[in-house]
Amino acid sequence: MVVERDIDDLPKNAANYTALTPLWFLERAATVHPHRKSLVHGSLHYTWLHTYHRCRRLASALSHRSLGFGSTVAVIAPNIPALYEAHFGVPMSGAVINPINIRLNASTVAFLLEHSSSAVVMVDQEFFPLAEEALKIWQEKSKTSFVPPLLIVIADESCDPKSLKYALGRGAIEYEKFLETGDPEFAWKPPQDEWHSISLGYTSGTTASPKGVVLHHRGAYLMSLSGALVWGMNEGAVYLWTLPMFHCNGWCYIWTLAALCGTSICLRQVTAKAVYSAIAKHGVTHFCAAPVVLNTIVNASPDETILPLPHVVHVMTAGAAPPPSVLSAMSQCGFRVTHTYGLSETYGPSTVCAWKPEWDQLPIESQARRKARQGVRYVGLENLDVVNTINMVPVPADGTTVGEIVMRGNGVMKGYLKNPKANAEAFANGWFHSGDLGVKHPDGYIEIKDRSKDIIISGGENISSVEVENMLYTHPAILEAAVVARADERWGESPCAFVTLKKGFEKSDEPRLAEDIMKFCRGKMPAYWVPKSVVFGPLPKTATGKVQKHLLRAKAKEMGPLKKSRL
Repeated sequence: MVVERDIDDLPKNAANYTALTPLWFLERAATVHPHRKSLVHGSLHYTWLHTYHRCRRLASALSHRSLGFGSTVAVIAPNIPALYEAHFGVPMSGAVINPINIRLNASTVAFLLEHSSSAVVMVDQEFFPLAEEALKIWQEKSKTSFVPPLLIVIADESCDPKSLKYALGRGAIEYEKFLETGDPEFAWKPPQDEWHSISLGYTSGTTASPKGVVLHHRGAYLMSLSGALVWGMNEGAVYLWTLPMFHCNGWCYIWTLAALCGTSICLRQVTAKAVYSAIAKHGVTHFCAAPVVLNTIVNASPDETILPLPHVVHVMTAGAAPPPSVLSAMSQCGFRVTHTYGLSETYGPSTVCAWKPEWDQLPIESQARRKARQGVRYVGLENLDVVNTINMVPVPADGTTVGEIVMRGNGVMKGYLKNPKANAEAFANGWFHSGDLGVKHPDGYIEIKDRSKDIIISGGENISSVEVENMLYTHPAILEAAVVARADERWGESPCAFVTLKKGFEKSDEPRLAEDIMKFCRGKMPAYWVPKSVVFGPLPKTATGKVQKHLLRAKAKEMGPLKKSRL
């Protein structure tokens, strides 16, 4: 065995080596541009020095309560400054941030809080009832072993003050009061090891329970810089928060903006009018959005738009590939769209359809078709390929041979929390298995063709078809159920349920029963999970009794897209 030797025997030392972490970006921004705006939210305007002090206060206040390394802090909030601050303040204390999707129901939130052993729950005042119900479910399940987490409510001037008063009456600490207990000059420490966890996010997956994706400081550092590089973001960018910060840590752009000393414009509720208004009022240069948001923007009524745009606005999109017609319409409005692809397990987007200047000469339709591809790997992701699902051999770059998309490198998660079985499957053969099926084109660009996990992407949010099916099976009239994606003019995709009825229900009024099934689902799951189409009849099966979902997908495709309401 040959032992490789370097040209020297120089060791690492404190002067030349430190663990990578995006937390340093904030300290630098406060030093370089202390008086530049960091965050704008309604009448609130913070500078980078303000933000640095507030994040240090948060870290200090948590540390005073012995919350740090090994602790998890859950945050349930829309795009507001407190959620941005928590992405720095929480890991500055050594703890791990767990941003929770505000669209989940209480039982799912309860599972997340319990599974993550959250020691703190920070919640926006509007969503305090959701947190309260989730904590009640957790307590009832755990009984005597339940230790209530520290409960912090975040006030917002745009919300009804009654909800804040209620939360304070239930024993919650107001966020600003909590910050006052911390030191703005708190001597925070970076992680000793860049492999230490910085964030925990949950993915819906296809199993009965969500999986907790654990990310490390090193990956967050590299992917936040990669996001700026592949997008060509400049120092001082003005970024509009249309993408939820809770979704893959805002695709790492929370940390990117500190690195670029940029300005975040918070948007609590996303509408086309609010997007155009922010572009005109704040000089927004960049924003990220799911294809459903792009569709809303290009189909906005004239009184909601401000066209032509005062300047070029860069837009990054990911999720279900945006229709070429939407990409073309965005381009004609003056938006420059970059298409990316990734997963919670890869820090959000980790591939980009890198644009080539020669494509500018192609017809608009051809440009849009190229832009709809998922592309090539990020700078911070070392390996990306499409492989044969049986032998892991790379598929030929012919644009037709289908294989599984796999990734490897620093832009891949540490693993799933407390889930060795899922980790063994995800990391089999030394690659991260995305579960997405695609092809590799002759130019090396990848393109998704199907999802082996049957995940439906509606409005940029993942929906597990298996979980929706499990709930449908609890309806008294349903014998069998299968759920697939159906094209949806508004949401990109929406769940379409194919159901077989039990005896005694076959001759029911189908339109009435379909509405009853949807109503039943609305009481059991997040609103965006509810099937928007219900089709009755026997399910096609193989000889072994397995439902042939590819035939159902074909049927859903024949049905055409679900039309957007014209009302």
